[in-house]
Amino acid sequence: MKTALLIASACLLGLLSTTGASLPYPILPPLFAGGSGNPANDLTGFLGLPPKLLFGIALMVNPLGLLIGSAMLGPISDRLGRRRVLLATSIGAAAGHALTAAALVAGSYPLFLLARFATGLLEGNGSIMRAMLAERLSGPLRNHALSWLNGAFHLGWLVGPLLAGFTVGAGISVPFYIAAGALLLGAGMAAVALEREYVTPRAGSWWTVARQGHSLTLLRHAPLRTLFVVHFAYACGVASFYEFFPLWLVDIGSYDTRQIAFVNMGMCALMTFAALFAGRASPVEPRRRASGHAAIAAIAILAVGLGNLWVGLAAIVLFGLPHAYYNATLQGWSADQFAMHGQGAVMGLLSTTFCLANIVMALAGGILTLVDTRLVLIVGGLLAAWAAFAMRRWSARAVTATVAVTMEAK
Repeated sequence: MKTALLIASACLLGLLSTTGASLPYPILPPLFAGGSGNPANDLTGFLGLPPKLLFGIALMVNPLGLLIGSAMLGPISDRLGRRRVLLATSIGAAAGHALTAAALVAGSYPLFLLARFATGLLEGNGSIMRAMLAERLSGPLRNHALSWLNGAFHLGWLVGPLLAGFTVGAGISVPFYIAAGALLLGAGMAAVALEREYVTPRAGSWWTVARQGHSLTLLRHAPLRTLFVVHFAYACGVASFYEFFPLWLVDIGSYDTRQIAFVNMGMCALMTFAALFAGRASPVEPRRRASGHAAIAAIAILAVGLGNLWVGLAAIVLFGLPHAYYNATLQGWSADQFAMHGQGAVMGLLSTTFCLANIVMALAGGILTLVDTRLVLIVGGLLAAWAAFAMRRWSARAVTATVAVTMEAK
């Protein structure tokens, strides 16, 4: 397969997948927290629970599906082939978007949760895309390709809210039907572009492979446990930011769906632009670089939680810059450092960690918002700051150990 076609196909599916996942973010806050303008119904007043609590649960179920999908789909694709699993999950995710639209029209909260969970489960195929690039490319090109794929994911976080902002006026279900159609089109184009693979038959069913070889089995190795803990703390900070800055905009600035989409557009545009260059080589040890990027991201998150509307708006947009560099640095280093464990499993572990963080922060945030939405962002910023500190210490210990071994050898 030509390298350019491989990269383009992965980026296209990554863009369309994230576009669908990001659609609800500007739609749900005004729906669940819009005050008297949106009277409670079966969707926003399910079982008489507080709308903000229902909002937190609605945010949680999609990452819960992503968590399971990210952990299982990579190993399954090792057995059945990247192309086959990638296309099947993309078509299934499109069906999930259509079911989400139907749930919104019917005003059914349980059906909405089911649809978001199933869609997240199938959109856990991002680890397959990263594994395709990591195992078929090498050196600087691999780092650039992973960064470009991150850029496609970031761009989806721009396109999805924009699509929601400009089409929700035609009906709350319209954005989801558009996303479903676009994902089907992308899957069709990828089916033509990606070459069929020869997969060596392996013992055991796909369920056995998924159950016994999922990404979390890597936590048996001490360095990967350290990576998980540090990255999880940072991912919790990012999840608190992603999931609750739209609600913060509603609470602090009374923003509607279109205004939230415009703010998100600025952040994701900067993030996407930064991802084009974030894969460049650097003489600085990768974990030390990631530490610096995480620290700047933590400052941005805290600025939203502690600042006024205008300070928060600036911080939301600028957050995209350090986050893009952090992702590119950590993924490239992980692909080089832990390749012996299988790229699908390693990339799946990073994706699973982020999904787990989204679930934890959605649950915690749903409770904290009952007091004050800013508390979620402050807690998230502190977690990201701790991750920056821990990553820097990890880098320092590794450098010290390397120097000691070199001196002993001499």
